Amino acid sequence: MSVIIGFDFGTHSIGVAVGQTITGSAQPIAALRAKEGQPEWSAVEKIFREWQPQRLVVGLPLNMDGTEQPLTDLARKFANRLHGRFGLPVDLQDERLTTVAAREELFASGGYKQLSKGKVDSAAAQLILQDYLSSAESQSKQP
Repeated sequence: MSVIIGFDFGTHSIGVAVGQTITGSAQPIAALRAKEGQPEWSAVEKIFREWQPQRLVVGLPLNMDGTEQPLTDLARKFANRLHGRFGLPVDLQDERLTTVAAREELFASGGYKQLSKGKVDSAAAQLILQDYLSSAESQSKQP
């Protein structure tokens, strides 16, 4: 079993989710506050100590046509910093429409009170990680 931590990168808030390869499922955990895309690294370390991940996934923000946007480069830099600080493999996962889907799911489960920034970001991280786990599972089943 591999534990994977997923991130929905943002300049003020970074959503976080944890998943595992055995079940192929992910769950949101508390979002990290960030200043200009930099989290409190001690909070990241605490998450890693608790969950002991073997791999990390960072959502890659792209425009609907697949082109990059200003946040795309910042998300890549965040992924590189994670790898540099912790030495874990980091994969990038297309995150188009995950925030929209996260808002819809949270609203459906509890109305507007569920739409706090941290909840939305971590729900988006959960969807990013779920997409990653689903695509990794389908790739492992191919001949």
